[in-house]
Amino acid sequence: MAESPSHRFGQIIGEFLESAIRPLLEQVAEQHGLYLDTKRPRKARGGKSKVAWTDAKRNTHDLDYVLELGGTEEMTGTPKAFIEIAWRRYTKHSRNKAQEIQGAIAPLAERYADAHPFLGVVLAGVFTERSLTQLRSLGFQVVYFSYESVIAAFAAEGIDAAFDEDTPDSHLTRKVKQYEKLTARKREHIAAFLRDRHKADLEAFTSALKVSLTRTIQSVYVLPLYGLPRTLGDVAEAIAFIEKFDESKPDTEFTRYEVGVRYSNGDEIRGQFKDKATAIAFLHGMR
Repeated sequence: MAESPSHRFGQIIGEFLESAIRPLLEQVAEQHGLYLDTKRPRKARGGKSKVAWTDAKRNTHDLDYVLELGGTEEMTGTPKAFIEIAWRRYTKHSRNKAQEIQGAIAPLAERYADAHPFLGVVLAGVFTERSLTQLRSLGFQVVYFSYESVIAAFAAEGIDAAFDEDTPDSHLTRKVKQYEKLTARKREHIAAFLRDRHKADLEAFTSALKVSLTRTIQSVYVLPLYGLPRTLGDVAEAIAFIEKFDESKPDTEFTRYEVGVRYSNGDEIRGQFKDKATAIAFLHGMR
């Protein structure tokens, strides 16, 4: 079945967005000695093009960009940033896409929690404020290019990128051909126009990324806990227990270690461990 011009033009916009963001990520990768993984054949994944990572349940998730510490063409490094890019023309599709991004990156962030990777999303088109707020509340750094900004960027090279569900295929086919005829220089002009229009947003995004990459350990606390917790029926019983508790005669049975690592950017990672070995292993992973 032939690819519809609507689908192809949507792909073009998605590819354009990836190319618009890439120079910024390449610069960050170079500054911080990281490997930027992108969609292209790579020896580390057997020559496959897709940027794919597996979560703790062995589910595979495709991504657009990953910044790796210690990564090379031949070896996969430690993920320091997961970045996804998405374009949606209609609100009815944008809600599902925001949930899809959350469902893909959140499990990866959980698996690689010790590396505390930066979670970035670059969205364009029509996304509700509620979708953007939800992603931000879950720890994602979000850059949003409105539909109007995308249209203005393409217009910089004489392409009318506006379309809706009633746009004839013949019109979309013409838009596709117009873009495909552009030289690399003219395509970069469109990307540069979008970056300039959202310069402040992109600076905030890359600044947050750099802060995440350069964070250092500020302090570490270890709290050995003794005694067993008491389960009480209500607040009154809990108050009575505390009032009668004799602090001079604490329980002597060891319960667990509570460990917390605080970073210079405000992040804090905590863990609870029943033995020394797992507590020490946790701290080794924080270095």
